[in-house]
Amino acid sequence: MPNALTGRETSEGWRLLFDGRTTAGWRGFRRQTMPGGWQAVDGALTRAGEAGDIVTADEFGDFELTLEWSLPPNGNSGVLYRVTEDDDVMWHTAPEYQIIDNAYKEPLKPVQYAGANYDLHPPLRDATKPIGSWNQTRLLVRGPHVEHWLNGVKVVEYELWSPDWERRVRESKFKDYPNYGRARRGHIGLQDHGDRV
Repeated sequence: MPNALTGRETSEGWRLLFDGRTTAGWRGFRRQTMPGGWQAVDGALTRAGEAGDIVTADEFGDFELTLEWSLPPNGNSGVLYRVTEDDDVMWHTAPEYQIIDNAYKEPLKPVQYAGANYDLHPPLRDATKPIGSWNQTRLLVRGPHVEHWLNGVKVVEYELWSPDWERRVRESKFKDYPNYGRARRGHIGLQDHGDRV
């Protein structure tokens, strides 16, 4: 699977966060180095062994991110955005685009399905491909407006800091984390949930 930009994408301002060969541009969460368990394997940034969460070296405010991902059975991970390093773990501060096998070994709530804004907004439908296939994710973040796309289907849309969002946070596992989702700029993070991804 090639990881390259077209001339048009480059002229439109797109940039690669992964060159397909190295882990350049990434580092461990709250670390200056890259954990050895994250590796470039066959053109994919892969959690191949015990590693911990990773983040981009750069920070982003408004952005559009596209990526492809594949999981083994019962796999679980996530893409977190506007990550700050003010807390011990990424999920205390950053919303998460959930990446998971929807047939996970433990029963899932709708807010835990692939494509969800984890624990807050369930996907409108299951747009995943069969386990082992490559899924396409698009994450659009513009100010408070966020869209989660999965395989060409918009599965979640919400407004950060809106009354609805504030209510959902108060009713979620994030209620005890005052900095959750507050940053207007931060790193993009990949979650190590103990599974190959």
